[in-house]
Amino acid sequence: MHDILMITYNRPVFTRLALEQLLRTCDDQMRVWLWHNGTDPETLAVVHDLKDHPSVHSLQVCEENKKLREPTNWFWANADGDYLSKVDDDCLLPEGWGASLRHALDDAPSLGLVACWRFYDEDFLPEAAEPKIKELPGGHRLMTHHHVQGSGYVMKRAVLDEAGPIRDTESFTHYCWRVAASGWDVGWYFPFIHEEHMDDARSAYYPYHSDEAFLAKRPLTAISKNITSLAEWRARSHRQARILQTDTTPARNLIGWRGLVRRLTIRLRQRIRRPGMT
Repeated sequence: MHDILMITYNRPVFTRLALEQLLRTCDDQMRVWLWHNGTDPETLAVVHDLKDHPSVHSLQVCEENKKLREPTNWFWANADGDYLSKVDDDCLLPEGWGASLRHALDDAPSLGLVACWRFYDEDFLPEAAEPKIKELPGGHRLMTHHHVQGSGYVMKRAVLDEAGPIRDTESFTHYCWRVAASGWDVGWYFPFIHEEHMDDARSAYYPYHSDEAFLAKRPLTAISKNITSLAEWRARSHRQARILQTDTTPARNLIGWRGLVRRLTIRLRQRIRRPGMT
């Protein structure tokens, strides 16, 4: 079986679009586990409206916002499928995504975690990405990286059996580093299978179309990065895609003492470059 987690919170419009599309894409191997954080009545209404769909396996409602790590570990501990996924409540996946990624995992023993790609054609840099594209058994190809986003992926249960749950000090990104450093192949299926991220300012589904509306609803990342316009927010997505295609840092350099040295070096460089610092 292929078990899939969706965590919902307070985005009723996105949640309905994302969950309805996920359920449409489910084949007879796929079952959806829902975890709702908080008490937002509109989002809860969406979840309850769809909870009786044949592909919905379980619904867990938690009045406290447990964010991502605890629901993910709960799901991993309770699901018994050979394949494990999470799809975010602001993401749309195409028909056949699950079967395509499962097929790659079946054919390639070294492939542990494979994902859909949430960026656009304009973001693809063939010359930069080509050295990272790996041929796999069965005619599959993978753009390798030391992590993928926490949505639209499929992971082998063998990875969880080996790596265990997400640790208290880890995000999903850090978990992927650990998985990749242990020898598993991690990355995006190539040619890319597109995951539409509705919170990307370039998405046709993005709800804010002026700087004023964006500023009123800025996500935490935009606030922390002092991003104050839609143009800056769009440019950030493009930069992220470029970094993912050009970064060739070995996963082993991101964890343990190597990772600590690397992070301290980056922080020192940032302090030196900061205006007003001598």
